Amino acid sequence: MVDSERFGAQRVNEVYREGMLEGETTDFPVSYEDLREAAHEAMSEAGVAYVHGGAGSDETFDRGTDFSQWRVVPRMLRGVETRDLSTKLMGTELDVPVVLTPLGVQTLLHDEAEIGTAEGAAELNVPLCLSSLSSTPMEDVAEALGDTPKFFQFYWSSSDAIAKSFLDRAEAAGYDGIVVTVDAPILGWRERLIERGYYPFLEGEGVGNYFSDPEFRAQLDEPPEDDPEAAVEHFLDIFGDSSLTWEDLQFVHDNTDLPVFIKGVLHPEDARLAVQHGADGVGVSTHGGRQVDGSITAVEALPEIVDEVGDEADITLDSGVRRAADAFKSVALGADAVLLGRPYAYALAVGGADGVATYLENFVAEFDLTMGLAGHDAVSEVGRDAVRHESTLGPAE
Repeated sequence: MVDSERFGAQRVNEVYREGMLEGETTDFPVSYEDLREAAHEAMSEAGVAYVHGGAGSDETFDRGTDFSQWRVVPRMLRGVETRDLSTKLMGTELDVPVVLTPLGVQTLLHDEAEIGTAEGAAELNVPLCLSSLSSTPMEDVAEALGDTPKFFQFYWSSSDAIAKSFLDRAEAAGYDGIVVTVDAPILGWRERLIERGYYPFLEGEGVGNYFSDPEFRAQLDEPPEDDPEAAVEHFLDIFGDSSLTWEDLQFVHDNTDLPVFIKGVLHPEDARLAVQHGADGVGVSTHGGRQVDGSITAVEALPEIVDEVGDEADITLDSGVRRAADAFKSVALGADAVLLGRPYAYALAVGGADGVATYLENFVAEFDLTMGLAGHDAVSEVGRDAVRHESTLGPAE
């Protein structure tokens, strides 16, 4: 159970007391908008283009952050003095229903990169799902996380030897589950990057897991340290495989004993297929609006997917979560947890590990308060009756 002395009302009271009695106000941005602005000032133009941009016109990216079609329905006098924020994901107990989503190339954000993210997450015991495209090898990140729950996001290489090696390494390093991303067999049309002719991997950024992988290195004539250009070209050759089908998921099951989560699902039939092919969980996601311009958003897709497989698999939602109210609505709609993306990326850019920890402390405190003020004392008891869709609301009186 989350330490109630650190979060919620106690956290807010401490901030007010420090400000009014001690004259110490926070210099870390509190609102998402202020955090994003500060991060954009701290980052390079290339970094901003890589992290901020969506696919095409940004329609999916923009609409994906709008959770306002669902409204919280607060209940009163329900005895919410003690609140339990815990949940379970892929058999792993989580203190809070929050995971940091896989985000590659974190050297574009801060010199501390994924190690800073891991240290900030570990301070709050918030799980991290590490990207295959991490700038830092998965073993180093696992060590920085310590006992904090951790998941490894698996981009499926066209080289079976490298794909198997990644799965073996993740299991050996102590990750608690494999998250297979299925919505990026090829990259979406990302105008900000195309305008700049910028692709970070061509500079050897975000390939820490590949350049450190024994199977990848064995396929090179020279190690990456001696011939980085050839290593980058080989990475581009083996990175993805757009020929994969649902039947190919057996390869993952055959090569790991860890739970397998399928991330990037937006259609209930695909959620059903994921479960039929052995998935322990389904991640509802638009890849942060970075793949299909004009697609349905994650929060629009969530209820149908929960109705289809929610009793048979764990469900997460990512893409568009900006505030704790978004997370609460997602949990009410059936998600077991939400994945945070750009907000923690911006927190890292502004303040490194301390920034990630501060952001997460604020986010969890707000979630705790939202749940209590809505009349619920446990995440496990938050159901669809905690929200109402705008289409069911009558005219204003």
